[in-house]
Amino acid sequence: MDKAFIAVFSFAFLFLVHYILAGGKKRNGGSKGAVQLPPSPPAVPFLGHLHLVAKKPLHATLQRLASRYGPVFALRLGARNAVVVSSAACARECFTDHDVAFANRPQFPSQLLVSFGGTSLLISSYGPRWRTLHRVATVQLLSAHRVACMSGVISAEIRAMTRRLCRAAAAGGGAARVLLKRRLFELSLSVLMETIANTKGTRPVADAETDMSMEAQEFKKVVDEITPYIGAANMWDFLPVMRWFDVFGVRNKILSAVSRRDAFLRRLIDAERQRLDDGGGQGDKTSMIAVLLTLQKTEPEVYTDTMITALCANLFAAGTETTSTTTEWAMSLLLNHPAVLKKAQAEIDVSVGTSRLVTAADLPHLNYLQCIISETLRLYAAAPLLLSHESSASCKVGGYDMPSDTMLIVNAYAIHRDPAAWEDPSSFRPERFEDGKGDAMLVMPFGMGRRRCPGETLALQMVGMVLGTLLQCFDWERVDNAEVDMTEGGGFTLPKAVPLEAVCRPRAAMCNVLEKL
Repeated sequence: MDKAFIAVFSFAFLFLVHYILAGGKKRNGGSKGAVQLPPSPPAVPFLGHLHLVAKKPLHATLQRLASRYGPVFALRLGARNAVVVSSAACARECFTDHDVAFANRPQFPSQLLVSFGGTSLLISSYGPRWRTLHRVATVQLLSAHRVACMSGVISAEIRAMTRRLCRAAAAGGGAARVLLKRRLFELSLSVLMETIANTKGTRPVADAETDMSMEAQEFKKVVDEITPYIGAANMWDFLPVMRWFDVFGVRNKILSAVSRRDAFLRRLIDAERQRLDDGGGQGDKTSMIAVLLTLQKTEPEVYTDTMITALCANLFAAGTETTSTTTEWAMSLLLNHPAVLKKAQAEIDVSVGTSRLVTAADLPHLNYLQCIISETLRLYAAAPLLLSHESSASCKVGGYDMPSDTMLIVNAYAIHRDPAAWEDPSSFRPERFEDGKGDAMLVMPFGMGRRRCPGETLALQMVGMVLGTLLQCFDWERVDNAEVDMTEGGGFTLPKAVPLEAVCRPRAAMCNVLEKL
């Protein structure tokens, strides 16, 4: 650490001179006249406000700054100018009136390493390539019809997880202590492996009831290694000197994880290509990779192997960590609010009964369960700062001028907990969404505008079916009756600082169903 800071401050003078001569002139509008820029905290030479955003978790730090400087304020992150938006009104302005202006993504060095040079769907700049990728994702891969076809796969994987939980409980004398995140991540990956690549995870014969398949363990390790370097508070992205010397080997760490991720994806793609060559992959159960490989035969210049790999990387990254984390937060909230848990179980018992498991068709009729999911996403959005945007043209937001090439950070966490909009905003109250009462409020866990997450429908179906089944099939207790720790960890996907461990017992009312799994 000492070497890094010595290197950083050794070059501070050069960048300070550059900022004084060029940067300040740009921010004040130069010869074109004064502009009204958003308020900003005091900055330090060279670093700007990086010393402020180094405090974790970042969304909470930005929320505190918003309480002091207002719902729109500016930051200088090294050499990059940024604006933070923390109100529903200004977020709507960004993604409705100025949606095209903010449709770009900032090209961070770390993200370029992870996203095939910035060409993936999540990171690519707005333009023809992005529109092609978005059309493929929304029409070919994540359409309502495709998601409906996935419900059978989701149900099968949920049954497999439920069966393993029942066996663990039987081995423990009727109850089992469960690290839920690992089970949920394995479930999410298994669903995606089958729908994306028509394959299943494998487990060692000697440990067939492990909570994670070998593939899930491999991919989880890759995700855990990449995630810390992705986000708006990575100093490596904002300070060129840290990349030049790279004292901590950040580049090599990212490239090592990316290499293993790409090898994992190439194995899946190669296996599907061979299966297609052998005559497989027809009908609604055609895998997503098979769809892309079929399109490749007619438009090879568009559907390149790199494009297919990048799309698969986005689908796996967005569909595993986020859905498993959201379900873990939901279960944590329910364990700390047992009356809400019991009410949800009662709704499922009445609406679905105890002779079968919850299905996707049941979800629209489980109104209280949907309220629980909405309230969980309000309090613990999987991406509390969304993905950053960047302005391609000058515009005004909240009465302030936004120059082009300004990084936009939308603090969904702060918007969802704004006391001016939400009564008792920090409390878990699913009832606030009953009978459409929350419809007029802005809840944006999947983003907003043209760069809204295309996997929203699949994610909500996954979370609903998993959470509904866990509540239907098991009674849940806190370990030693201790309050579940709700401390938020640092990171782009808002992980729990302390992973949830809980005790599950198969419900007596469901014993006939569980015995047949």
